[in-house]
Amino acid sequence: MDEALERWRLMLGQPAASLGELDETATGRDAALDWLYGRDESLARRGVRRTGGQGAGALTTFDWLDDITRLFPTETVERLERDAVERYRIDDLLTDPAVLGRVEPSTAMLKAVLRTKHLMNPQVLETARRLVRKVIVELMSSLATRVRTAFSGARTRTPTRVRNSRNFDLRRTLRANLRHYDPDNRRVVISEPLFVTRDQRRLRPWQVILLVDQSGSMAGSVMHSAVTAACLWGLPGIRTHLVAFDTEVVDLTSDVTDPVELLMKVHLGGGTDIGRAVQYGSQLVEAPRRAVVVLITDLYEGGAPGLLLQQVSQLLDQGTVVLVLAALDDEGAPDFDHRLGSRLADLGAQVGAMTPGRLAEFLAATIGGF
Repeated sequence: MDEALERWRLMLGQPAASLGELDETATGRDAALDWLYGRDESLARRGVRRTGGQGAGALTTFDWLDDITRLFPTETVERLERDAVERYRIDDLLTDPAVLGRVEPSTAMLKAVLRTKHLMNPQVLETARRLVRKVIVELMSSLATRVRTAFSGARTRTPTRVRNSRNFDLRRTLRANLRHYDPDNRRVVISEPLFVTRDQRRLRPWQVILLVDQSGSMAGSVMHSAVTAACLWGLPGIRTHLVAFDTEVVDLTSDVTDPVELLMKVHLGGGTDIGRAVQYGSQLVEAPRRAVVVLITDLYEGGAPGLLLQQVSQLLDQGTVVLVLAALDDEGAPDFDHRLGSRLADLGAQVGAMTPGRLAEFLAATIGGF
């Protein structure tokens, strides 16, 4: 069977058996796919029975994980693992230490750990913590570069008598020596080269207050918020706060320097009281015109929206920048309450969704502009 036909056969399962016989490797792939995707309830409703045959039903989670690692490329393994925990909620992938130890570190696995860590015994939790740390180290390494670049800022260009080729000011030199233009040779004769120093612009102190919804649907945003806060922590002239909320509000600022431990303390799920969280964030603001409040939530308010609107309006009136993010991740369009988002935008808040890198750039531009 050629490669194209084999792909169709694996996608369609037993109903496509007429396409031809599978070799030993493809048969193993078919069994592994059936073990996972045969759980899809929509197949029965459509009268389709996806059967991989040859022992798929006897596979344990550990066997399946071993098989897909051996039979598929890494990117496919990551997709299969993600579907297992996110789509089919196969919890023993994260609660059996032998299985968890084999899982590829990924953001999907980290989000799954955040959802299921309350089911884990201490041994499994320690294994999960190591998995989380690997993912966080990778995320921080990637984002830290973006943050440093965004906050490197403009540099002052102060005239100096110290001559250094790196600090030669071409534009000012040409302007100052235009009177020495030689029309015959069509060149400017430089009699007075000018130089500048390049000192890092000093930022006036600012506060960045991240208010993060920890309801179950916001797992990705909670994860990226912790990493973003850790990368912002310690930047000159910036004080970072990180606050998580559902119906209660928890200030996690003291844990920002260790995002792994911070995330292991987060409890996803439950209702939301967004207005109460913004009210708490408002109390943290010290200099209103040098503060940015970043509210990260899907805006499905469990409490009365009146308090939220009132608090955001007060923040804006006092000169505080309010940014409402329906998602802080790399995954595209978020699901959020568009009606409440529109009301906040009408007040003057900036409403949207961002990647962590784009948020760093936004903060740098906002802070650097004052």
